Amino acid sequence: MSSHKKNFARFGMAAKGTVYCIIGILTGLAAFSNGGEKAGSTGALQFLAKQPFGQVLLILMGLGLLGYLFWRFYQVFKNPSNITSDFKGYATRIAYFISGLAYGGLAFYAFKLAIYGFIGSSNSSLTHNFFSGSYGNLIALMVGIGFAIKAIYDLYRAYSGKYRNEIRESDLSKNQQKILINAGRFGHTARGLVFGLMAFLTIKSGLNSSSSVSTQTDAFSFIESQFGALVLGVISVGLIGYGIYMFIKAKYPSITLI
Repeated sequence: MSSHKKNFARFGMAAKGTVYCIIGILTGLAAFSNGGEKAGSTGALQFLAKQPFGQVLLILMGLGLLGYLFWRFYQVFKNPSNITSDFKGYATRIAYFISGLAYGGLAFYAFKLAIYGFIGSSNSSLTHNFFSGSYGNLIALMVGIGFAIKAIYDLYRAYSGKYRNEIRESDLSKNQQKILINAGRFGHTARGLVFGLMAFLTIKSGLNSSSSVSTQTDAFSFIESQFGALVLGVISVGLIGYGIYMFIKAKYPSITLI
């Protein structure tokens, strides 16, 4: 990988971290009625759109998210980490591929938002049409299972310490290592819990024939209604922690040059 490609990948990691920090800050403010709103990834981009020079920010964010798409696809097709050619290895590559597609879609949304302005209604209509077909319930169940797998994987990374393998810790001071450990573990835990609730709500929807996929915002609303604003606030801080982890990863990535 050339230095330009490496920097593009790092830019993508930083862009992902920015999205999670915005999600955490907006949701935390909403939890304690200090402004803000319970927001997912698209909500974070809509927040940027409302800021001064919003179009410029969205274009920069879109480019950054394309950098993350590039990095995920590089991991899939170039295999810099020497992922094994067995079931676990193929599952990892599929997960990277889906992650890349997801952030590529978010990049497309950022560019579209920068050009056309608010576009939420058309997207929701498209999603409704997709899940209203004869296989809508089955698709919702499959997506819910995918969310559940993602939740388990994030929690596994949090408590196995696997997230630390993607960062050159030798370049960090002791204080930076402490921040990495706390932000990484807390952040992956919070993200795992959010994906777990998204899985629960989506699978429940599929079983009840309502055929809808729950978003991060739905998970936040469920947390607030069932467990209260304090728990939602803790989760939001965790998501900010995940964003900080991505910033550290962007600055000190263990990217293999091949």
